[in-house]
Amino acid sequence: MENRIVHLAIIMDGNGRWAQGRGLSRLKGHEAGTRAARNIVEAAKNRGISYLTLYAFSSENWKRPTEEVQGLFAILEGFIDREVGKLMENGVCLHTIGDLSKLPVMLQRKINETKEKTRGNGGIHLAVALNYGGRDELVRTVRKIVATKAAPESITEESLPGFLDTSFMPDPDLLVRTGGEWRISNFLLWQLAYTEIFFTDTLWPDFDEKALDGAIAWFRSRQRRFGMTPEQIQGKDNP
Repeated sequence: MENRIVHLAIIMDGNGRWAQGRGLSRLKGHEAGTRAARNIVEAAKNRGISYLTLYAFSSENWKRPTEEVQGLFAILEGFIDREVGKLMENGVCLHTIGDLSKLPVMLQRKINETKEKTRGNGGIHLAVALNYGGRDELVRTVRKIVATKAAPESITEESLPGFLDTSFMPDPDLLVRTGGEWRISNFLLWQLAYTEIFFTDTLWPDFDEKALDGAIAWFRSRQRRFGMTPEQIQGKDNP
């Protein structure tokens, strides 16, 4: 049985190094990264992927120089302004995960307006992780559960995901990290339990449809066991 990707998650790494290698500012790298993101959203939709999650700004990224952080937010605002028509045309339903409350007010407003405008689209669900950290998400999840005054025994592996930022979508089938680093960087810590992880040296602005197809082909070659033996998998595929 061929593996099918329902949910693809991507850690978009390498914008700064891409720019520095060309003698450009880091912000130029982030601008190039938004163009890559636009192309990958469309490519993922065309390949039948239902959910795409992009790690855009982590809760740790506040440690970067103020000028870069502010510039990145300006790029995101401009991207929303330019691309909302394309999102509608391609049937993209925009979601966000993370704590948006610390973002600039104008950016929050534009994000929320775009989420509302695209709410009914059914082409692909795009979740952008903004001010997101996996540990922070788990802390916020625990607080949500405590606020319900739920009985401890009622909290299970099946019920807890309903309180996560990603409650509206399944766990990722495939995580792609660009840029040559081999770590998950506090991303989707609960959700990645059985996700296949593909690392590539390709810097994010250079990650194109061909690179995406390479990651998909690698994923399809994997045998996903979910704790089962190869014999059990064979029996499941051939009842």
